[in-house]
Amino acid sequence: MAEKFNRATFTKSFLRHLTRIKAPDEMLAEAKEQGLEKTLGVWDLIILGVGAIIGSGIFAVVGIAAAGSADGSSLGAGPALMVSMIIAAIACIFSALCYSEFATMIPVAGGAYTYTFATLGEFAAWMVGWVLMLEYAIGFIAVACAWSNHFIQFMAGFDKVLPAWMTHPPVWLTNDVFSVGKLLAENPELQVPRFLGIPVCINLPAIVIVLLMTAILVRGTKDSAKMAGIMVFIKLAVIALFVIAGAFYIRPENWTPFAPNGIEGIFAGAFLIFFAYIGFDALATAAEECKNPQKDLPIGIIGSLLVTTVVYVLVALVLTGMQDTSGAVPLDFLKAPMAYCMMVAKQNWAAGLISVGSLAGLTSVLLVLEMAATRILFAMSRDHFISKRFQKLDPKFHTPALLTWTVGILAVVGILTLNLDVAAELCNYGTFTSFIIVCVAVLILRHTDPNRERPFKVPFSPFVPAMGILCCGGLMVYKSLQAGSSALLFPVWLGVGAIFYLLYGFIKNRNNENKIHKELVQSAVREREASK
Repeated sequence: MAEKFNRATFTKSFLRHLTRIKAPDEMLAEAKEQGLEKTLGVWDLIILGVGAIIGSGIFAVVGIAAAGSADGSSLGAGPALMVSMIIAAIACIFSALCYSEFATMIPVAGGAYTYTFATLGEFAAWMVGWVLMLEYAIGFIAVACAWSNHFIQFMAGFDKVLPAWMTHPPVWLTNDVFSVGKLLAENPELQVPRFLGIPVCINLPAIVIVLLMTAILVRGTKDSAKMAGIMVFIKLAVIALFVIAGAFYIRPENWTPFAPNGIEGIFAGAFLIFFAYIGFDALATAAEECKNPQKDLPIGIIGSLLVTTVVYVLVALVLTGMQDTSGAVPLDFLKAPMAYCMMVAKQNWAAGLISVGSLAGLTSVLLVLEMAATRILFAMSRDHFISKRFQKLDPKFHTPALLTWTVGILAVVGILTLNLDVAAELCNYGTFTSFIIVCVAVLILRHTDPNRERPFKVPFSPFVPAMGILCCGGLMVYKSLQAGSSALLFPVWLGVGAIFYLLYGFIKNRNNENKIHKELVQSAVREREASK
């Protein structure tokens, strides 16, 4: 019989509750009893993985990684950018292999949050869930705003075709309050409506795309994968167009010197490119919806990384062949390198298509990020950290509709209120933390439950998990040494999460245990009375 807890306080066996581990068998039983519909095959997973990884990074970050930042704070790798990309991919592979072992062993919703609960206990699981919300939910908001910027730039290309209100809408309808504040500082004469002296700003394109993605996800993961498939096809077609068309304008002399800034430039480029690979971990959150997770998830996770690495290296090869990156480059190259190279080559039509590809890339990233955030919260609801109402599935689409709409509405609130420059930087720390935790969890479960069936095993353990910890830990230290406030704000975020756990999550779980105990006692009483 379950242990009785007289009241939900911190006074009895506090540390035992903090480290309470949820057995993998219990997780699998819960998922079987009330799980999400299994609709995803191996190709769906690869599409979602590529959709999550290939986003704005390949369309923008590669320029800075190749030539360095405009202010000189970051060195460029030059033509050695392809080496930087391979280094970044290897750093990701270590963590990806660890995700694959867990995803096949415990194929339930939640990803790193679930794996932490199975190895490090309740408090660590809550904290990882809190960090993942930083990575996925705030990342979702930041990408939505980036989508809005790309959309406005794309519409400006139809200046002589469409009405002016569509091609050049008011800044207060396409920016958040912080961005408009910067614009007002540069141009005080800018016309912006105010309420009680505060600028009224609504990033309308970002809000519309968030609500659209939410509506698609409510209809089901399979339909979402189809939508992602269309977006992935468009952006891969556009990238293929750039590689094929750009190959005719390559000048081999641009590839020398191969590494103008030496090994330092190569590793600086690898650091920037690392963030262009992030997204494969979101596949683990959808493990419960896979038809054959033991076989398909490792293929989906590793396959999406391999596909994107090949794509990235080909882009780097053509890009650095078209533009000399050993010295100063135009600012437009840093902002949109592929489109700039096509315009220099007098292929304006291709530059326009690249803008379409960047929009498609960001759209697929949005879809996967919101799906991941929803599945983590679904797992946390199942574990009684948040209301069980969020576990309710839509009777027609068999998706957590209420939870999905809740995430979408909260994202709209974030678009209206968050300083996204700081929030986006914090997402990097969330990613590093989740990768490190999963690598640590693999080592722990190998020790505490060595006989558990592992359909996929991380090869060369403990070397591979240890390398994942070192790579991600090193990148986190590197990032924290750079100027900026995000290194100080991340511990603050963790502190707020710990307070929420103590004041809400801990008490909610203890109350649930009290409820279970009461139900068991009542059942035992009924059985005794029936036997008399």
